[in-house]
Amino acid sequence: MSKIQVLAPIAGQAIPMSQVPDEVFAEGMAGEGAAVVPSGSGEAVAPISGTLAKLFEGGHAFGIAAAGGVELIVHLGLDTIEMEDGGFEKLATQGDEVEAGQPIVRFDLEAINAAGYEPTTPVVVTNSDEHAVTGQQTGEVGAGDPLFEVEG
Repeated sequence: MSKIQVLAPIAGQAIPMSQVPDEVFAEGMAGEGAAVVPSGSGEAVAPISGTLAKLFEGGHAFGIAAAGGVELIVHLGLDTIEMEDGGFEKLATQGDEVEAGQPIVRFDLEAINAAGYEPTTPVVVTNSDEHAVTGQQTGEVGAGDPLFEVEG
């Protein structure tokens, strides 16, 4: 097995998944990974190369299926599926082949905060029981910087 570098999808403060203020993510029920507390609005980029397997209608989350069977989801904020006024603009299409670092969704941090939602963005390997996650970074990261590694 080879290691796949997973990139931060957004700029901000990288934190361990255990610090995400949502028990589904914090307790690893959704899988292992890391999270980023965004430092401003911008574009969320693909953390790995692969197929954009899921791009949620509202643009608040997306999933990528990568080489070696790794499945990963990026959730822009917590409970943001409930945002009626958007705050997200899709820049890619479900089914696209995407490259790590390619913009997928544009997000408006002010809109997320104004609507009362937590902006912390989990990056989760949903099948981490089959693909070990290691080397999680903490501290300031830019979009496209290394966030963690996963066994491919």
